Amino acid sequence: MPNVKPSTVLGRQLGDELRRLREAAGLTTTQAADALDCTKGKISRIENGHVPVRTPDLIALMQAYEVGDSETRERLGSLARRANRRRREGWWHQYGAVLADTYRDYIEMENICDGIKTFQAQLIPGLLQTPAYGRAITVASRAWKTAEEIDQFVQVRIARQERLAGEAPLELWAVLAEGVLRQQVGGPAVMRDQLEHLATMAEMPNITVQVLPFSRGAHSGMFGPYLLLSFPRVSALDLVLTETPIGNIWMEQESEVAHYRELFDDARTSALPPTESLRLIRRIAKEYTQ
Repeated sequence: MPNVKPSTVLGRQLGDELRRLREAAGLTTTQAADALDCTKGKISRIENGHVPVRTPDLIALMQAYEVGDSETRERLGSLARRANRRRREGWWHQYGAVLADTYRDYIEMENICDGIKTFQAQLIPGLLQTPAYGRAITVASRAWKTAEEIDQFVQVRIARQERLAGEAPLELWAVLAEGVLRQQVGGPAVMRDQLEHLATMAEMPNITVQVLPFSRGAHSGMFGPYLLLSFPRVSALDLVLTETPIGNIWMEQESEVAHYRELFDDARTSALPPTESLRLIRRIAKEYTQ
């Protein structure tokens, strides 16, 4: 999988231009959002190059910012078209037949964010799955019918894991309910290999894994898995993705994101420390060899 960061450069360049024009017009992100009938979170992601800018949105923003110079309008339009074309060339688009739109959106966000915090109540996070574990999950989902579709989806999941390595690796902090370690996905051999892999990954400097044991009783994470995505620029608003059996839901309102930050803080403080979590993961892995 190629390094995807260059594909965001044009989007960030366009975002910088639009931010400069908004500020020159004396408008806030809230006022710009009114021009598009959207949230100010979307304006922030546009200005940080995190989402493509559709032509109607670009025209509306240029009108709101009173950009009357034809040369500037044409230059911004050309920049938007080039940025959107580069986005369509992301490695994941070759798997378009097996990826839902929401999953493609997530992969794109995953490739430009710099940190993910996640709570999982049932599954090992995709970024930490072995191929065999990922295949067992994919088969069980019944979303893909043919062996070729299943193979392609597993390939996508493994390709995503390259974000955890390289010169600027993703910072991943995962809190897992103990049940994740004890749910026999794929059978004992698959689970043993998966937990050994999880323990190895947890020792990487950019990865933190904690386990929330059964003994903690009721906790705020019992109501479903979620991911918190953070971005390099201070002005970029964080995003939350909640996962459901019928699809994923994005949340971008500051109050919603703040709520999930509190949930994650509750989960990590209730969970075992990383060193104790690692010992528990290895102990349970050995149980699968008996």
